[in-house]
Amino acid sequence: MKLAVADLRPHTHPRRAHEVSPLHRIDDDAHLGQFIPLHYHGQMLANELRMAPFREAIEKLVPLDCHVVELGGGTGVMSFFAARRARKVTMVERLPHVAAAARRLLAANGALDKVTVVECDARQFMPEEPADVVICEMLHAALLREKQIEVLQRFKAQHEAKFGVRVPVIIPEATLLAVQLVFQRYDFHGYYAPVPFFLEAGAAGDNTIEMGQPKIYSVIDYVEELPDMFPVDGLLTADQTGSVNALRFITKNTVGLFPRECRSVDWHMPYLSLPLAHPIPVRAGDNLRVRFQYDAGGSIESLQSSLQVHRA
Repeated sequence: MKLAVADLRPHTHPRRAHEVSPLHRIDDDAHLGQFIPLHYHGQMLANELRMAPFREAIEKLVPLDCHVVELGGGTGVMSFFAARRARKVTMVERLPHVAAAARRLLAANGALDKVTVVECDARQFMPEEPADVVICEMLHAALLREKQIEVLQRFKAQHEAKFGVRVPVIIPEATLLAVQLVFQRYDFHGYYAPVPFFLEAGAAGDNTIEMGQPKIYSVIDYVEELPDMFPVDGLLTADQTGSVNALRFITKNTVGLFPRECRSVDWHMPYLSLPLAHPIPVRAGDNLRVRFQYDAGGSIESLQSSLQVHRA
């Protein structure tokens, strides 16, 4: 699937983060992105679509004998990859039981002599010496729920203030966010249930009809200034006649960029499909105005409540 660059410009309607209904207000610390139990880490470790690009990027982008900081290290696998090249790795993990598991696993894999596991909130952490590379995989579809943007923005600002230098390398290097018109079948054995759900990226599903091309609404370069909000107002064009009843959110992480080889290693995260309030009949060539706004790391519910799609 080709990601086309869209004319989806930031809009100026009032921010909606504080306008979410009480039913959609969810305690940040109750989010899965803030408290990932250990058994979910097993799924992440087994996900080759995630593991392979991170391993290759770390092997090629981490200089020998450097200092690597990993923010939100989980079970420590990324720090393990980095320890093969780095002089020192400082891994930060907020959850005590996950940090304990990381120490145990890193020791079992012979890496604990290079990796120091620090148990604290990554948003409050600053190392004693400058970081040559920062690894941060607090990623979720559409950059919702997890605190990738907030953590990296704080760390970069504090790092420059303390050491007088910018962080030169961040893994992943970039994220591309796109949105697409789709028709989603919500009939489950005769039970109609238009609810948000995820589908593996690139999977051809009988339950989804792509009604137009995906359009990029944000490109995030992690070493540059990071957005804390994604306000979108633009047109999406239907490619065929039918009905649009959902928006698909597409997230592509450029984990490592290798200019000399003219290639990158990427992680396409599962698609997030959000239903519209009402289906919209369309003909090929029709334009729909799409508006939404959400905070980086905000809830899926906050994005859902902001969706506005109507004929242009």
